Amino acid sequence: MGDSNSPATVQLRPGAPEDLDALTELELAAFSGDRLSRRQLRHHLRSPRSTLIVAVGANQLFGYALLLTRTGSQRGRLYSIAVSELARGMTLGARLLAAIEAAAVAAGLTTMQLEVRTDNDAAIKLYLRSGYVRYAQRPGYYEDGGEAVCMEKGLGPRA
Repeated sequence: MGDSNSPATVQLRPGAPEDLDALTELELAAFSGDRLSRRQLRHHLRSPRSTLIVAVGANQLFGYALLLTRTGSQRGRLYSIAVSELARGMTLGARLLAAIEAAAVAAGLTTMQLEVRTDNDAAIKLYLRSGYVRYAQRPGYYEDGGEAVCMEKGLGPRA
């Protein structure tokens, strides 16, 4: 009945240590620079201050979203979203964003912040559609000198 990689068959769940190899491969494929290392990914899978949600289907990892938090803060930082080339156009970015925001709300966070490359039009459009607003620009933010736009969104019932 249908494609095993259709949006309906790709499930979101918390990342687990057994996802490390696939996460590392996705990170290498998705980003040309400013990548998370295998060591960093392992740390985020174990850290109580990190929430990592993965999109999986047909025994394959198609994407992830990573939220970072700080003790005593009600602000979360969307550190990264990556979607496999195989899963583009399946709305996984939007699904991962909604899931990580729900995790942030469940953790008692009231605001989500992020940085995104100014030349990443697809991501900027996703964030704007999802209610994020721009509040700053950071020249030279990325290792290749690329500029970032800083965005934030209020979470929860008052947002």
